[in-house]
Amino acid sequence: MSTKPDHEAISGSDPFAIFEAWFAEARASEPNDPNAMALATATPGAAPSVRMVLLKGHGPDGFVFFTNFESRKGGELAANPQVALLFHWKSLRRQVRIEGTIKEVTSAEADAYFASRHPESRLGSAASDQSRPMPSREVYLERVEALRAQFPDGAIPRPPHWSGYRVTPHAIEFWQDREYRLHERRRFTRQSGADWTSALLYP
Repeated sequence: MSTKPDHEAISGSDPFAIFEAWFAEARASEPNDPNAMALATATPGAAPSVRMVLLKGHGPDGFVFFTNFESRKGGELAANPQVALLFHWKSLRRQVRIEGTIKEVTSAEADAYFASRHPESRLGSAASDQSRPMPSREVYLERVEALRAQFPDGAIPRPPHWSGYRVTPHAIEFWQDREYRLHERRRFTRQSGADWTSALLYP
C-alpha cells in the first residue's frame, strides 16, 4: 500500500491566511483553549524559559497576548524582545511555530481587553505580584477580597504594569502530521519590509 499523501496540506503564499484557516478549524475541533500557545523567552544571557499564554488577537500586524510586565516573562521581554510561539492542535495533528520580536500594545488596546475580562479575572490580576514569592495562598486571597470590597461594582481599573505585547513575526512554520512520520513542513520567512518567501522542509 502506498504511503504517499494524496494532497499537499500547506499551500498558499500568505502565512496569515493559512494561520487563519487552521485557527478556525482548531476553534471547531479542540476541546479546550484552541488559542493556547507556548511562549518562549530568553534572558540577555540566553537562558531560556517557556510557558503557556493565550492568543487574544491576530492578523497581518502580528499576534497579541497580555501579561503582567512585572512577572518573570515581563522582565525577560523587557531585556530581550526576541520570542518564539508554538501552537499545538492535537485534534488536527498540527503545529505552528512563530519567531519574531515584541512591541507593547497601545494603552487603549490594553484598557479595552482588560475591561472585557470577567470581574473575577480582573480581581485576580490586580491582586497578583506575578512570579514573585508568596507567603501563603491565604495572603493572595485576602488581597483579592480587599479589592472586591474596594470595587463592589466590579469596575477594577487596569493596573499600570498589566498590558499586552504584539509579536511581529519574521518566520512562521506550519507542520502537518502524516502517517509513518512522513510529515509536511513549510517555513515562511521575510526580511524587514520584504514579502514572504517559503520553502518546504524535510520532516
